[in-house]
Amino acid sequence: MNVTLEKKDDGTGIITVNIEEKDYAQKVTDNLKHIGRTHTIPGFRKGHVSIDQLRRRFGRDVKSDVINHEVIEAALNYIRENKINCLGEILPVEVKEINLTDADYTFQYEVGIGPKLDIELNKDITIPFYNIEVTDEMINEQDEDLRRRFGKQEQNDEVTADAFVKGTIMELNADGTVKEGENAIQNNNGMLLVNHIAKEEADKFIGKKVGEKVIFNPAKATNGNTNELASLLGISAEAAAGVEGDFEFNIAEIMVIKPAEHNEEFYKMVFQKEIKSEEEYKEELKKFIAAQLAPNSQILFDMTAEKVLVEKYGNMELPANFLKKWLVSRQDGVTEETVDEEYTRMEPAIKWQLIRDVIAEKNELAPTKEDVESYAKNYARRQLMQYGMVDADDEMVDGFAKRFLEDKNFGRQIVEQVAARKLFMCIRSLVNAEEKTISLDEFKTLANAEK
Repeated sequence: MNVTLEKKDDGTGIITVNIEEKDYAQKVTDNLKHIGRTHTIPGFRKGHVSIDQLRRRFGRDVKSDVINHEVIEAALNYIRENKINCLGEILPVEVKEINLTDADYTFQYEVGIGPKLDIELNKDITIPFYNIEVTDEMINEQDEDLRRRFGKQEQNDEVTADAFVKGTIMELNADGTVKEGENAIQNNNGMLLVNHIAKEEADKFIGKKVGEKVIFNPAKATNGNTNELASLLGISAEAAAGVEGDFEFNIAEIMVIKPAEHNEEFYKMVFQKEIKSEEEYKEELKKFIAAQLAPNSQILFDMTAEKVLVEKYGNMELPANFLKKWLVSRQDGVTEETVDEEYTRMEPAIKWQLIRDVIAEKNELAPTKEDVESYAKNYARRQLMQYGMVDADDEMVDGFAKRFLEDKNFGRQIVEQVAARKLFMCIRSLVNAEEKTISLDEFKTLANAEK
């Protein structure tokens, strides 16, 4: 098999693949024999069909499949081996008709070739890196949340906005009397969090005491969420779909969370280490909040870096006519009438891909097996922590990570995320990443502008 490339001045090229009978004949024969062994063919016992019969019945289709596969693989291998900066996908110049009599064939494919780029990342390129200021208000809010999270439940005399209320929930008739009979809804183990229901209904509970009754509307309380309504009333989602009327809540118990006190025991529960003073605790809180906000800073840097580098290096000639032809042939909904608009929308992304690929190759940023496995394990550990499994052992984490990577689509996403992270960390290290600290509101304004 012979493969050649003829480059043209418009940024395209023609890949020509000459294939001879010796390049595909044996594979055609092998595929035909496989059909004979595995297919049931009327008039023949399985495995007892002669190769001549198989060739007469299936030869043309099998030959066509084998040749197409071999030719496309040859063209793609040529692109890889010669490191051709291919844009889009190769497009056949014409569709070849395969028959049983011809032996040798010539196929041609049009290919878009990206321009050669000279990209130099250095400290002359300034890209801002915005850190979000951690305010006293953020620290106080985080402290309140942690104190409640590590607090203890205790009984309370009356219902407050943060109370957990238990009791009997009974369906009412239109006249306000308790509904009776088999179809009446009654939940003897009713419970609700006051601050988790609609405010208008929650206000009806505020100030009530044990033994008092509250007339409320569960459908309104759950904002029409059928699953939440079903859980509140202790019925199926199907039954809850038809519930609209009022119910009576007979309060049996009122529980509230007593926030944890500031002391060394509380500090250790939060940060899993010895902390002696409130000042030291608040400093740890500040670091914790800063770490939570840091990914947002990195995301904004990534978006800004892409924009800056496309503006700096994006003055390049692309094979626009080829790319438009490729878009029409490959993307659903793109037609000759709409392709110009679609191409204009995609052009910055195509330029960024070319710039990104040059930076990655120049700095040898291809993700390694270790990079990908490490990312998958960290992701698995974070997922397990969200489900409360803070102390998951390495074997469990490794098992989840392996399943993530075995999933074709998700595994590919992980590789892409690792590649992106290595790319932008490299960019940040090479350019002048000018750090600035701004308020959260200022950060949101900048992020929205970049989006």
